Amino acid sequence: MNNKRRSIFIIFIVIVIGLIIGGYYWYQSQQDKTLTLYGNVDVRTVNLGFRVGGKLTALAVDEGAKISQGQSLGQLDDAPYINALNKAKGVRDSAKAQLTMKEKGYRTQEVAQVESEVAQKQAVWQYAESFYKRQQGLAASRVISANELDNAKTNRNQALAALKAAQDKLNQYQSGFRQEEIAAARGEWLQAEAAVAQAELDLADTQLIAPSDGTILTRAIEPGTIIGAGNTVFSVTLTNPVWVRAYVNEPNLGLAVPGKEVLLYTDSRPNTPYHGTIGFVSPTAEFTPKSVQTPELRTDLVYRLRIIVNDPDDALRQGMPVTVRFTHTE
Repeated sequence: MNNKRRSIFIIFIVIVIGLIIGGYYWYQSQQDKTLTLYGNVDVRTVNLGFRVGGKLTALAVDEGAKISQGQSLGQLDDAPYINALNKAKGVRDSAKAQLTMKEKGYRTQEVAQVESEVAQKQAVWQYAESFYKRQQGLAASRVISANELDNAKTNRNQALAALKAAQDKLNQYQSGFRQEEIAAARGEWLQAEAAVAQAELDLADTQLIAPSDGTILTRAIEPGTIIGAGNTVFSVTLTNPVWVRAYVNEPNLGLAVPGKEVLLYTDSRPNTPYHGTIGFVSPTAEFTPKSVQTPELRTDLVYRLRIIVNDPDDALRQGMPVTVRFTHTE
């Protein structure tokens, strides 16, 4: 009986040992299916500045401040731009008036005045013509000299030229302005409109507006500084997007496909991972950068990954080392 019990006990021990060994190998097989990569946080940084130049009058935020999209960050002295806008509006209004005048043509009063000038020139010419004819008769009878006849002829010709000039002017006033003149006036008005739009844009650009949410990294200048267009005023790290740059070798390249979800671990949160999604896989191989802390040889050829962090927070900083884990990959 004792031998029987001893045999059963031995069989039980063997079964337990077998289960332990089997569990160990199963655990190892599951561990073998876990891919671990190493990378760094990549936060996009932008330099903010005014699109126009001028005297900086105020800055609303300092280094470390969190900013929101559309928030006012700084202001230039806008007096010169207000003056430029008023001048542009004056030129535009004048150009518009010129265009309207040429499109409508000459006023009735102006046409009537030119008609009166034509009638006056007509009377002067008729008198000069009749006087010249009389002088011709007197010259034939040798009552007047040849010089007097020539003077009468000259006066007649001058009166005729003046009459033709007045008639041409009347035709112009009655026909209105040429299409080419109207087109030129319209072009000047459009240029003036564009100048007003540009002046309004320049005035708006005297205020520095945050393009997106972020954190002020550096404040480069202080109020009172005369700055040029494009000079950096703030450096800002954007809240979104936040990426992790990692590298995978060729044998594991098939596991890193766009859209795959991964876990991201940092030293400050070893037990609470971030969640990420692979968004980009480089089509070309490169040598592993020296900045990446990896147990693999740095001379290995790897492929760069860009992993989008789905739940970023303020704890993720530029360049922070990150461990990327692909769990239960097939």
